[in-house]
Amino acid sequence: MKPVVAVVGRPNVGKSTLFNKLCGQRLAIVDDTPGVTRDRIYGECEWLGHEMLLIDTGGIEPYSDDIILSQMRRQAQLAIDSADVIIFVTDVRTGVVATDEEVAAMLQKSGKPIVLCVNKSDSLGDPPAEFYEFYNLCLGDPIQVSAVHGHGTGDLLDKVIEYLPENTEDEEESDTVKVAVIGKPNAGKSSLVNKIVGEERMIVSDIAGTTRDATDTLVENKYGSFVFIDTAGLRRKSKVDDAIEKYSVIRARMAVERANVCVIMIDATEGFTEQDSKVAGIAHELGKASIIAVNKWDLVEKDGKTMDSFRKKLMNDFSFMSYAPIIFISAKTGQRIDRLFELIKYVDTQNAMRISTGKLNDVLASATARVQPPTDKGKRLKIYYMTQASTRPPTFVCFVNNKDLFHYSYQRYLDNRIREVFGLEGTPTKFVIRERDKNNKK
Repeated sequence: MKPVVAVVGRPNVGKSTLFNKLCGQRLAIVDDTPGVTRDRIYGECEWLGHEMLLIDTGGIEPYSDDIILSQMRRQAQLAIDSADVIIFVTDVRTGVVATDEEVAAMLQKSGKPIVLCVNKSDSLGDPPAEFYEFYNLCLGDPIQVSAVHGHGTGDLLDKVIEYLPENTEDEEESDTVKVAVIGKPNAGKSSLVNKIVGEERMIVSDIAGTTRDATDTLVENKYGSFVFIDTAGLRRKSKVDDAIEKYSVIRARMAVERANVCVIMIDATEGFTEQDSKVAGIAHELGKASIIAVNKWDLVEKDGKTMDSFRKKLMNDFSFMSYAPIIFISAKTGQRIDRLFELIKYVDTQNAMRISTGKLNDVLASATARVQPPTDKGKRLKIYYMTQASTRPPTFVCFVNNKDLFHYSYQRYLDNRIREVFGLEGTPTKFVIRERDKNNKK
């Protein structure tokens, strides 16, 4: 495994800005509002040939009674417990404050190597007088850094790698299935990941929108290796009225882009909503294998026909992604979680399926014989042949005489015939229509 480095400190000292700078990509939400980063999030960093996994954490408020802040403190403690090295971020502009001293005492108890980072040292040259206050924390030589400009980050990482254990990660991770858990706020996404992992990996509360960052969790079990990406709940655009929520929508889309499989969480007690359609639309548009997971099924009053009628309604609501299997689960009780893992593995293989050109054209010949291609003004569509260009999603290229004649309804007919023969359950497909070059026509 790669060594783990936790980035910790009180709120609003620039931890997420530093995290983003070190990772070289915008993985953490950055905002001047204290408490924006609520969950741990992970990112990879490489320095002088040393690879490490960085954990960004919510700001530590040691004695706060606020429900979210106290849970953030617990999350930060989990990050500290799992880290090999800790970067303690402070703010030169405010100098040492009481909370810094409390956090320093908390970190010293962990017994882990600590690198003291004095952030917001934006001007070059000799450090300001306030810089020397940080020696009072008794954590060794502080390193002045400007996370915004990148000054001092090399010195910081030099110090970190002095403490790093040997990198023992040499195994291939290509078999790991990345799973994005998506849905509207409070559908139970974090509860599902927590149930699977068996620890309080995400902050779980009844406050809608608690998860603001997409977070990664590695899970290995008898079904294989999985990385679960828990995402901020997507709200209706009209409710996305502050900058933080806007970032979260972007982040959720980024999480879907990184995933192989999307688990679309529906709240069984509320049923299908317009937001659910929009969430699913992102996964469909990006060509991801998808499963519709109806959560909180334990809270629904049932008779012998409840599941069938619910399933039929959802099939109608999600008619644009009729390929997605539907499963009824309870993140709270663990009902059908094993079946969910089986489905994730199955739809991932379907999304990566490759079909030979010969078999595709056998299906094409049979389909065109059964239903003639459409005509327009006396001109009939001719499909010369079909081939699969890529996977994830399976993408088929059709060479035709006139692509204007290739109506969507006939494309859907061919798609259904291909699915009948080869399955492709749980994955969208894509068709690319190309006209054969008339000058080179044989």
